[in-house]
Amino acid sequence: MTMMRIRKAAGIAAAVAAGTGLACTGAAVFCAAKACKKVSARVQRRVQGKVVVITGGSRGLGLALAEEFGRRGARLVLAARDGEELERARRLLLQWRAVQAESDVMTFPCDLRKPEDADALVQRATAHFGHIDMLVNNAGIMTVGPVENHTAESFREAMEANFFSGLHCTLAVLPQMLARKSGNIIHISSIGGKIAFPHLLPYTASKFAVTGFSEGLHAEVRSKGIRVLTVCPGLMRTGSHGNARFTGDAVREYRWFSLAAALPGVSASARAAARRIVHAATAGKSEITITPQAMFAARFGNLMPSLTARAMQLVNLALPQPVPGTSAVFRGDEVRELEVRPAMRFAHAASRRYNQTD
Repeated sequence: MTMMRIRKAAGIAAAVAAGTGLACTGAAVFCAAKACKKVSARVQRRVQGKVVVITGGSRGLGLALAEEFGRRGARLVLAARDGEELERARRLLLQWRAVQAESDVMTFPCDLRKPEDADALVQRATAHFGHIDMLVNNAGIMTVGPVENHTAESFREAMEANFFSGLHCTLAVLPQMLARKSGNIIHISSIGGKIAFPHLLPYTASKFAVTGFSEGLHAEVRSKGIRVLTVCPGLMRTGSHGNARFTGDAVREYRWFSLAAALPGVSASARAAARRIVHAATAGKSEITITPQAMFAARFGNLMPSLTARAMQLVNLALPQPVPGTSAVFRGDEVRELEVRPAMRFAHAASRRYNQTD
């Protein structure tokens, strides 16, 4: 009889514990959902009606950011060199219903490596919408390959596209933001702007410049009402491998790079990255690093620079060897047919969605 009572009591206790656990889980889910809703509402309030200029806005992360800002009610100005790509991007945003009306998105073909084009972009956007609330410096290029197959021109081109284009736009928009004592400037740097990765030297050198400029600008203008956000993403599935450039053993360089940028466990989706960037900008953060791997690499590099340098040496040993006597450069699309196809499904999906294919 006593054993029966004990078993009955144990059963009741287990049921109560299970019920309590479910209740706690349900409460946690409810609280998390409520917190997410609160954050989303805050982001919506801070973006609704704002004028956002996005360079490199015709494809990849730039287009993903345009979609995210647009869905939050922002008015968009997309800038890029290719007018046809910009028009496709505009149509995609309308097709996705990411903007409320056609008048909420304008495009401006320009070459931001030229300061006069950056001035023209700011003037046109200001004339159309009245002012600029946010500038996203996202335009850039990437060339992959060993240093022996790069030329000085590779480094010069990377600095012009990745650093000077953003510098020109920042200097063009800064006077009106300082006059209003408000504004947001977002620089898309890279984890490569904190740690120098082998076979990406022109890119990483230019991104170190972006990171340094962005962090220094934040220190100078934050007290004047302007927020500056430095974004250091790791690998992202934006489909950019097709437009990246490759030198040396171009086919093998393309294979390792596109594979690393394609796998969900290693890379972040463009949509998730864009959402995090918009949230960080509206929260007033000064810097974010995207993907756990990039966060770990950045912290490890700061704490143990010598060990990080050795790790990069090991990474370099696993990468393709230089090809003597060549500095030829190929776009990823030109070597795409020789890739590792089954593993590239996610990369192809990103390429199609974010306007990376013709």
